[in-house]
Amino acid sequence: MEAGEEALAAVKYNEDGLVAAIVQDAATNAVLMMAWMSAETLALTLAEGRTVFWSRSRQEVWRKGETSGERQWVREAYYDCDGDTLLFVVDQEGGGACHTGRYSCFFRSFDGSAPADGG
Repeated sequence: MEAGEEALAAVKYNEDGLVAAIVQDAATNAVLMMAWMSAETLALTLAEGRTVFWSRSRQEVWRKGETSGERQWVREAYYDCDGDTLLFVVDQEGGGACHTGRYSCFFRSFDGSAPADGG
């Protein structure tokens, strides 16, 4: 996947050099997770066609699914109107995106109800 210079220049990174990245399942349209990207990991994601994030806790590049097998293959990539949030539409490999083993990281609700897909 290629991105033009203008699109890459429109991305606004925070004071830590990171931008929020939302991941959505292409098959179900469900939001799977949110993670952080640096300019380096955004470039790697676009070059490799799979999600690559910046791990704030480990302070290193994190290729989603490298150890778990829960890889995410990028179909589409977008940036929002302000340039401060990215959206990746992916083919999710394996059982899900969440480190808890669930399909989505968004399985908890404020009212205690469970998502229809079980999260």
